[in-house]
Amino acid sequence: MLESQYLFYVYVTAIGFCVAGLCTSSWRLVTGLPLKFGLQAEHTLPAFLGVFARVMAGPAIVMRNAIRGALREGRAPFWLALSTIISTIWSFFTGVVILELLFRL
Repeated sequence: MLESQYLFYVYVTAIGFCVAGLCTSSWRLVTGLPLKFGLQAEHTLPAFLGVFARVMAGPAIVMRNAIRGALREGRAPFWLALSTIISTIWSFFTGVVILELLFRL
């Protein structure tokens, strides 16, 4: 019983990572630019959609920045590990939100 609970947590986290990857890929497909945390929208609707996209794609953005920092800038492995932990927790909560929305529909 206990092992199935852990597998469920892993499954929910994987769903969160997949949603983050889909958001970043879709953003790049539509705009041609990589998704970053900076927001430069002048109107309300694009700003709202931009914030929503960044919240859902946050784990992918964090991991992309962490891997680039480790490879290009030579940051300490501690920062990559910390970014991985943050990204995993964020993905878990994103997965919970997505599954809740799917089950409510």
